[in-house]
Amino acid sequence: MCFAKVYGSSSCCEDMPAKKKNAVPDRWTDYTAVGKRIPGTRFIAFKVPLKPSFRYHLTQSEAFGPFDLVHMLEKEGQELGLIIDLTFTTRYYKVEDLPNALYHLKIFTAGHEVPNDATILSFKKAVRHFLRENENNDKLIGVHCTHGLNRTGYLICRYLIDVDGMNPQKAINLFNESRGHSVERQNYLDDLRTGPKRSNEGMEEPDQEPTQGLANEPQDDAPPPHHHHHHRREQHNHDPPFNGQGPHQWYREPQNQFLPFHQSNMTWFGPPEHQFFRPPLIPHPPQGVRPCFPNQSVRGFHFGHYPPPLPSYRFGEPEPCHNPHTPPGGSTRPPGPHRKPRYRHRKGPKDRTPR
Repeated sequence: MCFAKVYGSSSCCEDMPAKKKNAVPDRWTDYTAVGKRIPGTRFIAFKVPLKPSFRYHLTQSEAFGPFDLVHMLEKEGQELGLIIDLTFTTRYYKVEDLPNALYHLKIFTAGHEVPNDATILSFKKAVRHFLRENENNDKLIGVHCTHGLNRTGYLICRYLIDVDGMNPQKAINLFNESRGHSVERQNYLDDLRTGPKRSNEGMEEPDQEPTQGLANEPQDDAPPPHHHHHHRREQHNHDPPFNGQGPHQWYREPQNQFLPFHQSNMTWFGPPEHQFFRPPLIPHPPQGVRPCFPNQSVRGFHFGHYPPPLPSYRFGEPEPCHNPHTPPGGSTRPPGPHRKPRYRHRKGPKDRTPR
């Protein structure tokens, strides 16, 4: 539902163009981000700061968000205490995007037309309430619309004219010099110069309390990348620590994980850049008579020992090295009578004897 219909606006406001949700407002980059403090007042005007999701559509020099606003004022030796938001939408930022040191107050103000008396009175109430609560400090009141120019300039000048009793043209000139841009809409200028003063009755009674920001200072102030392709995660050539132990230094991932089909199975052979890790080869045994290890099988040998070699002898010669449990002659049967060989045919019922 359009807010313009609720407030009786005859034309759709400039804050709600038919664009994407995170589209940058029209002509937003044509205006200076922050103006100067208006002399003799607590007011400072700036264009709407955009939440981080808008940065993908802006360059680093064009980006301007809530934390950028605070940093710019800190460089000027100024401290911002309250933000009065006059935009007619909530898509540019939320309270969750504001620093927790700031307070925010929203006054929906339709664009292109002179604000009504209720909107003017709400602005006066917000300013008067802040000045009473911060009379012992010098914190500023930041005011912005979309560009921080027309609606912002009108309401600031209207306050200076109605409350402070300033000359209309002096108030307009003071705002234009401080903002760095001049109020553009003629209907705003005509109402400030020749229009009646608005009533200040009830401005000491605030109609809403400002809301404190909820965002913390970001760890990295660098803006996100300005392109839309995804970055590949950084790959490490070691395993993460496990149980306090360091990574496996001997492990190394292949430098090229995507190999052609004719090289995909070249694990032990092939070009050096495609070879995987292989353990060092066991050195050759010394020349000469190879040792013999009796009573020890291949599984019983540990790393660094040599398994027993195969016996090398001619037919009919005694074994050069034999197991002491094996009798001479190579027979594995112990001496004495042996049991009869089993019958190859199955026994019938008559051959079975009870045991």
